[in-house]
Amino acid sequence: MKNYYLVDEKRKNPNTIWQKISQALYRSIKLELFVGLFVVMRQMLQRNNSVTIKYPFEKVQLNERYRAVHRLMRFIESENERCIGCGLCEKICISNCIRMETSLDEKGRKKVGNYSINLGRCIYCGFCAEVCPELAIVHGKEYENAAEQRSYFGYKQDFLTPIDKLKNQVEFEGAGSLRKDADDFVKKTPNYYDVLKSREEHLCDEESCVLHNSPKEVKGKVQ
Repeated sequence: MKNYYLVDEKRKNPNTIWQKISQALYRSIKLELFVGLFVVMRQMLQRNNSVTIKYPFEKVQLNERYRAVHRLMRFIESENERCIGCGLCEKICISNCIRMETSLDEKGRKKVGNYSINLGRCIYCGFCAEVCPELAIVHGKEYENAAEQRSYFGYKQDFLTPIDKLKNQVEFEGAGSLRKDADDFVKKTPNYYDVLKSREEHLCDEESCVLHNSPKEVKGKVQ
């Protein structure tokens, strides 16, 4: 049997009406109620403080790294699919909702024949986008995917970027992609700083400086 401990022995629940009134007055005198009312009134009377939007005519601006319905990306230059059929997204999916059918084409390369995701089972964890080596599967911003059935499947043609809309596709910066300042977090080896220092000493002096990977010499005093 479990041992139960009484935390507050002096506390008693009010039984009579007078005890309930006394408890309410005691809590009101301590100004706890008025502090909460003051916070509510301050927010109500403040101008331009409304957080209500007229949905669906107005929608919340989502962050680029918001994880919503998936998208399959293409290469803008060649219009080919980025997916190489490695199957890492299917293997890492903890909800077991991704299915992929692959085959070999006439050139012996693997191609993806069918790609389906059970959106009703998916928990949108983002593991599939993070593990993809080609940045082929990403998360978009489309969150309105309600369905009448629990099993709501999305197929390859639903996720893949159409060719006629390929010019509007931008390099994805959401879940699964590198941040813009990712280079700042890359740890350099000690040898890297030694090489950089010696390179600067040989290329730059007080009168001139030769830029790295540039055959031209920039004249002028180094600040």
